[in-house]
Amino acid sequence: MIRMIDGAWACVRPLLPTRTDFTPMRRQPRRDLLAGVTVAIVALPLALGFGISSGLGAAAGLATAVIAGTLAALFGGSNLQVSGPTGAMTVVLVPIVHQYGRSGVLTVGLLAGVLLIALAVAGAGRYMRYVPAPVVEGFTLGIACVIALQQVPAALGVPTPKGDKVVGVALRAVEEFARHPRWAAVGVAAGVAAVMLVGARRRPTIPFSLLGVAFVTVLAEAVHLDVRRIGSLPAALPAPTLGFLDPSMLISLLTPAVAVAALAALESLLSAAVADAMSVNQQHDPDRELFGQGLANLAVPLFGGVPATAAIARTAVNVRAGAYSRLAALTHAVVLAVVVLVAAPLVARIPLAALAGVLLATATRMVEVGSVRAMARATRGDGVVLALTAIATLALDLVMAVILGLAVTAVLALRSVAMNARLVEVSLTEDLPGDHRGEERALLAEHIIAYRLDGPLFFAAAHRFLLELTGTADVSVIILRMSRVTTIDATGALVLRDAIEKLEHRKITVLVSGIRTDHHRPLDALGVITRLRHDGRVFATTPEAIAFARIRLHDAGLLPAALTLDPAGNG
Repeated sequence: MIRMIDGAWACVRPLLPTRTDFTPMRRQPRRDLLAGVTVAIVALPLALGFGISSGLGAAAGLATAVIAGTLAALFGGSNLQVSGPTGAMTVVLVPIVHQYGRSGVLTVGLLAGVLLIALAVAGAGRYMRYVPAPVVEGFTLGIACVIALQQVPAALGVPTPKGDKVVGVALRAVEEFARHPRWAAVGVAAGVAAVMLVGARRRPTIPFSLLGVAFVTVLAEAVHLDVRRIGSLPAALPAPTLGFLDPSMLISLLTPAVAVAALAALESLLSAAVADAMSVNQQHDPDRELFGQGLANLAVPLFGGVPATAAIARTAVNVRAGAYSRLAALTHAVVLAVVVLVAAPLVARIPLAALAGVLLATATRMVEVGSVRAMARATRGDGVVLALTAIATLALDLVMAVILGLAVTAVLALRSVAMNARLVEVSLTEDLPGDHRGEERALLAEHIIAYRLDGPLFFAAAHRFLLELTGTADVSVIILRMSRVTTIDATGALVLRDAIEKLEHRKITVLVSGIRTDHHRPLDALGVITRLRHDGRVFATTPEAIAFARIRLHDAGLLPAALTLDPAGNG
């Protein structure tokens, strides 16, 4: 037992914060405090909106922003990361709410926290760098479309129709609006979105989202607009509880939890990479970031919050506002907690359409049209992956979309690598030892062909190689030069063996030269060259193979005695 505890501690200890992680908080506290307040102003309407969009309500969004924002800042692997509810996570949560209800979402968040910690302990964070850019762009484009569609009912002022497919829900909301139009809600949503989009271009440092929401809220109160409101909010965070946990649901909720954990890992590490790129001398620790997000998601459900992840938009605001350390993210969480304590009645009066406008503008700003256009034009494969990932995000779910994008990228990459594998017929001239007459070279060329194998000999390219090699013209000897083979897998080795056997069945002698040291293992394990080596037909260099072939041809009576060479290349 003691050994198990010591082993577990040895795995977790590198993931825990140290004193050096908090030292920067004392260097420029004023900058961090100002940045934290700025992020909180931006995060408030987003937290409310994403909480409502998830189906658990505005209070759940605020609780998530406060708890996750605090724990991820303390235990995460980035000094600049800001965590809370996000649009991407909302997309995943809507069908879970539809199928399992509130308790199901809270349980999924708890399980996702456990999975994220397990990923951190396993050191999975480093693999994030292998996600291709077209997948990320398609993923972001798809999320933006889903977030925008989710806001259609609130923007039109109609109750959200039932269903977990955003396209169908949006269409039914439009039908309901056509029967009972509510132009006040449309005006509020469009006004807030326009203020954000236009204002961000001219004065990017001003929090137009909060200003827009505050203005339409005051206007709605003054002229008694017929718009739906957020409704009552608790005046404090709820006491932590495990009352939602139903052990009988754990198995059925494991698959949704895997999806939530995968999305939290993906979005958090992407956000951390963005923060590093925007800052100077900042480098996040991917495994510690997963650990911090795991702890945050373990705690958030206890307070009734939705699963959380790092937020790219809020992190970017944090960096632009001059954040230097974790103090900025902690300040953001404290400010939001104060809002819960002292301003809950005011927040309750905010029109839902105003938050819909905020999220519509946020979805629009998520898509960088120039980047998407450039990615789509880069190569045909990149364009296909981007479009497929975006469409799959709309039609399926985010995790499946990323898996599909990665799978297609892998197939295209393998195809590209396989096309680089070549079987090239080469001249014997450069490898003939000594000085030989032209008629001798011509006579040798009648009976010997040398092929050079270039590139990888693996499953994706091996069968094409087999067809090319076994389709060669009838000769007496074939020399396979393998010094330029970059890799060999089991399939490639087996196909090479089949090709050699087919050639020998046609009475063609096969010689092999230049096998790299690291390629002997797969070839020997599958018995590809064992018999050739036993017969002395495996050579370090091609000239040695040619000398052997000359002796073999002389013994067969195909070369005059005057043209023979000994294996060392001497006349």
